[in-house]
Amino acid sequence: MRAEMTNGSNAGTSGRRHRRRIGLAAARFALVAGGLLVATSARAAEAHGIDGAALTGWWALPFVGILLSIAIFPLAAPHFWHHHYGKVAAAWGLSFVVPFSLLHGAGPTGGEVLHTALAEYIPFVILLWTLFTISGGILVTGNLHGSPKLNVSILAIGTVLASMIGTTGASMVLIRPLLRANDERIHNVHVVIFFIFLVSNIGGSMTPLGDPPLFLGYLKGVGFFWTTIHMVEETIFAAGILLALFFVVDRHLYHKDEAFKALRRDPTPDTPGIGLEGKVNILLLLVVVGGVLLSGSWKPGIAFHVGGVEIELQNLARDVILLVAGFVSLAVTPKRIREANEFGWGPILEVAKLFAGIFVTIIPVIAMLKAAENGAFAPLVALVNHADGTPNNAMYFWLTGILSSFLDNAPTYLVFFNLAGGDPQHLMNDIPWTLLAISCGAVFMGANSYIGNAPNFMVKAIAEEGGVKMPSFFGYMAWSIGILIPLFGLVTVVFFHW
Repeated sequence: MRAEMTNGSNAGTSGRRHRRRIGLAAARFALVAGGLLVATSARAAEAHGIDGAALTGWWALPFVGILLSIAIFPLAAPHFWHHHYGKVAAAWGLSFVVPFSLLHGAGPTGGEVLHTALAEYIPFVILLWTLFTISGGILVTGNLHGSPKLNVSILAIGTVLASMIGTTGASMVLIRPLLRANDERIHNVHVVIFFIFLVSNIGGSMTPLGDPPLFLGYLKGVGFFWTTIHMVEETIFAAGILLALFFVVDRHLYHKDEAFKALRRDPTPDTPGIGLEGKVNILLLLVVVGGVLLSGSWKPGIAFHVGGVEIELQNLARDVILLVAGFVSLAVTPKRIREANEFGWGPILEVAKLFAGIFVTIIPVIAMLKAAENGAFAPLVALVNHADGTPNNAMYFWLTGILSSFLDNAPTYLVFFNLAGGDPQHLMNDIPWTLLAISCGAVFMGANSYIGNAPNFMVKAIAEEGGVKMPSFFGYMAWSIGILIPLFGLVTVVFFHW
């Protein structure tokens, strides 16, 4: 984004309009979060629910519908989509809730939606809102110039940082400086796309802090450093190839941009030196990391029940810590820092509204997957084992990954974790390659689509606010299919033999 020049641009106008509504939006969020201040254990998500074996594949249509809406409407009817995407998401959610209530009862349906809201969606939004808010208070001052060396350095740093503060945290901290560094470039779309590949996804594979699926594995009993030890080769292999490819592509496009440099002025004025403002927010990011670790290591054995949904104290404490950290950031960060970042609530509101519909419509899809061989997706589930009953690690990698590209990768991880036996000691010690395949699939292939992992859509929204013409849903998938699918094929051949 252009930190120094907000006047005279649509992005700046939009940013100022959003900033004028910061207090109102924050108050609304506080009201919702305060009224629903709950965060249950992620383990509850796998035990609660409808009987997936009794459902037919037709119940997946609302989920398919919302995906197609996200893919088609921004292209076919951009004005309508910009003003009504929340209503579209709500309509698809109701297209599941209403008929399911009529057929199976309002009580069970309401209970399932409540469980999804309390156990999954509210904690999801709280984490994203907190990271978005805190990272928006960190400003890299000075005018970085997006040369290939600088860009690849930022991507490499972000890839490492993603495993320390999470893919969402690293994405939110680094995307704005990267956008400012490349705001004079004519060709800059590829920079954001590779950023999503690396920082928003693959970089989060080294610790349970990096990506939600690995955190769920940690809660299930997988050792904290198991992924660090076992996934390092796969991560270095995939990230190394992507960084090398990016450097080649970026250098080629950079030289093309240099040839037309006189035609495009750098919108960010040069300033002496590079600095960092809003350092208190770095401490607040560490508080967030501590809160997440707390929920995985502190087991007081105290739980509450809301509408039949179990709320464990450690998770309630985690989300209180996150909310407090976010509001402290709003209170202590100077207004000029957020203005320089063109900070606005637009991206987080878009993600919250769209993912509300996704979380509701995904309910029957996850239920059918959990039914395994008894569900509508039994043919897919059968592919993960060889004829002799031994696990097919390549298929575990690809099926976990493909489904994680479009479903929430956290419950998808749990589905295949349970299909492989569900015993963390057995998985870690007896069939570690199977657990590795599931972990890599869930984390790596979240990059295959905008909705594969939470920060993907947020990065897209922030980049578009900054004036970058990001590709459509299918346009982005053309990039991922052309680059990531061959890469994952190499990963399969090298690490997960057929």
